[in-house]
Amino acid sequence: MMGDERKRGKPLVLVASPFQGHMTPMLQLGSVLHSKGFSITLAHTKLNSPDPSNHPEFVFLTLSDNFSAIDASANYTKFLEALNNNCKMQLQDHLTRKIEEGKDEMNHTITVIHDNIMYFAEEVASNLNLRSIVLRSCSASYMPAFLALPRLHAEGKLPVQDSMLQELVPELHPLRYKDLPFNDTPTEVATEMLALAERVRTPSAIIWNTMEFLEHSALTQLRQHYQVPIFAIGPLIKMARCPSTSFLEEDTGCISWLDKQAPRSVIYVSLGSLATMDETELTETAWGLAKSKQPFLWVVRPGSVSGSEWIEFLPEGFTEEVRGRGLVLKWAPQKQVLSHSAVGGFWSHCGWNSTLESISEGVPMICQPVMGDQCVNSRYLSYVWRVGLELENLEIKVVESAIRRLLVDEEGQEMRQRAISMKEKAKYSLFKGGSSFNSLKDLVEFTLAR
Repeated sequence: MMGDERKRGKPLVLVASPFQGHMTPMLQLGSVLHSKGFSITLAHTKLNSPDPSNHPEFVFLTLSDNFSAIDASANYTKFLEALNNNCKMQLQDHLTRKIEEGKDEMNHTITVIHDNIMYFAEEVASNLNLRSIVLRSCSASYMPAFLALPRLHAEGKLPVQDSMLQELVPELHPLRYKDLPFNDTPTEVATEMLALAERVRTPSAIIWNTMEFLEHSALTQLRQHYQVPIFAIGPLIKMARCPSTSFLEEDTGCISWLDKQAPRSVIYVSLGSLATMDETELTETAWGLAKSKQPFLWVVRPGSVSGSEWIEFLPEGFTEEVRGRGLVLKWAPQKQVLSHSAVGGFWSHCGWNSTLESISEGVPMICQPVMGDQCVNSRYLSYVWRVGLELENLEIKVVESAIRRLLVDEEGQEMRQRAISMKEKAKYSLFKGGSSFNSLKDLVEFTLAR
């Protein structure tokens, strides 16, 4: 019997990481599972804490991590290790207390769902004989490439030589060497990162924010590799009824500006919450946008341009050139922007959340990947799904051409038709009988089965 008695208030402890791209799907997953009758405790770092007032249905547990900012430099692996070490005992103490309090409720065994970066949670769950499930916030297609890195390093193929960048990687079709994650990382740093990844040993299941139709081949490979249930329940952004998950304040004034633009005419530019650029790259981007003659909504995060506070390095004459046609802002309500009828394309870093949001709204993309799984996502968007244009380099003429190809030329219209078709498939996967609907149902059953 699955009845309400079995699942009413069954406790789930979700362990989130302080990265925006990881926190977003974890909060969305919490909202989805709460709507299925589970009680949700969100354990999160003090660094980049979510706003509890946006999620009154959750209990929040703050873990002191002793960091004031994310260290994305060469010390990244040391940062992750310290983050995990600093949070471990606090979570263990909390869960021990919860277990003691709930001893008379035999059906209410706690299940821990943790971000893959927060591998300490799996160790804590194992120590306390609790079941742990991993949430993966990257694309499924990224993982076969990531899992191949030790072999490629051992074969001397990594770091990649310039002469090999365009070559296809054997056994990883359609990826080229340039699409591999960490393709320029020194071997010793890569070894540290892979060792960290292996700290998640034996989850009882894996949740992936994706859809079967989109990544069927990769999901099939991963099911064979991991030999545990894999639940593909994306796109979470379309399943979850939760407010903004953004760490940065969103400028909603841009929506009234979009209201005044022609349908499908605007290029929306946002390179995510971590990417940075130098003054030259800012200049090339600015003049590329100006020369395209298309309306644009351009997100420039404060501090994202090296050496500047915000946009003081914008080239002279740019503001006058684009007056009335362009809007530069600090952060946008992306979900609202991508669903707006005026937006015809999304110039993106191809983080997985942004990729799913664009696919869910039928918006084709210009792909400028920066790190992690983004190069893999860009390759799939441009070469496999054919709803994205790869930006070969950041030069004015290349930028101008890409924007016009996407928004004006016939090539862009064909991409838009494919994007709209994918949007429809994504929508149907969430309906009764669809793959994500069924996968969520299976996840609920799996979580209740202990």
